[in-house]
Amino acid sequence: MKAFVFHGAGQSAWEDVPDPAVKEPTDAVVRVDSVTICGTDLHILKGDVPEVRPGTVLGHEAVGEIVEVGSDVRTVRPGDRVLVSCITACGRCAYCRQGGYGQCRGGGGWILGHLIDGTQAEYVRVPYADLSVHPLPATMDSADAVLLADIFPTSYEVGVLNGHVRPGDTVVVVGAGPIGLAAISTARLFSPERIVAVDLAPARLEAARKLGADAVADAREAPEQLVADLTDGLGANVVIEAVGVPESFELCTRMVRPGGHVANVGVHGKPATLHLEDLWIKNITITTGLVDTYSTPTLLRMAAAGRLPTSQLVTHTFPLDRMEEAYDVFARAADTGALKVVLGGERHDVVAVGTA
Repeated sequence: MKAFVFHGAGQSAWEDVPDPAVKEPTDAVVRVDSVTICGTDLHILKGDVPEVRPGTVLGHEAVGEIVEVGSDVRTVRPGDRVLVSCITACGRCAYCRQGGYGQCRGGGGWILGHLIDGTQAEYVRVPYADLSVHPLPATMDSADAVLLADIFPTSYEVGVLNGHVRPGDTVVVVGAGPIGLAAISTARLFSPERIVAVDLAPARLEAARKLGADAVADAREAPEQLVADLTDGLGANVVIEAVGVPESFELCTRMVRPGGHVANVGVHGKPATLHLEDLWIKNITITTGLVDTYSTPTLLRMAAAGRLPTSQLVTHTFPLDRMEEAYDVFARAADTGALKVVLGGERHDVVAVGTA
């Protein structure tokens, strides 16, 4: 089959690789129909995630059809259309038993496109399929559903829920890329008084307005002052960091009010300074997190009911074999206006069984 393979920092290719096969009785093999590219994939290509070894197929989000299952798989069977979650869960370890699937110690967590071959391929092997794929309603479009593999549960759990967004709050989202826009959309579910989006790109700020931001600010033009003016000098109740660079994290800590929350969602490849000399007295809470995806079933129901603006985030679509072009478009978002790119591959009738 063909897959997008990481070969080291700055090196990758769409190339031939062995077909996946069931290795454990809890595995499923999924034929990929739709896949997307995550900002984390860009961090991997830059060399920011050293755990990813050269030769790894990237990707951790997909929609597809089950073509083979192991003997212990009970909840899906060949022919089922499923969402492949970005998080794999063994279901048995101490973290999984508490719903902390992202921290799974039984061979799960974030492994697809990280520790094992991922979803940016024609086929993918998914370990622990019973808890790691979700059957999809026939009416849900693949391009919509694939956004529920990562960005919506990540934004909702790590940003909105960890940030304790409540009715009447002032919420600031720093970074209006796909994660930030999904955070704006899901923060609105809690009826905050206002949502402020901060970014460098005018197109992304306009997208933030369309998805529910009440005010927008250019990150270069003192957004701290805007937030102070809107809150009588108090600052925001909740600030969500959705970029992953030191400057954006430090900006978040300057905009939060005493007693407020900073919820970091961004993937950081460099150290950021924590100014405890200013923050120690302010009673703020700073949270970090890898998504657990416990909210995915709820978000799927909401999306099926038309309650989540998934399709509004998709700006570019490509055939699966144009993966390299799609990466280029997504990486140059400031020039291309890309928010979320979705790739759909041609279907193949046969998958080789028994190859490594």
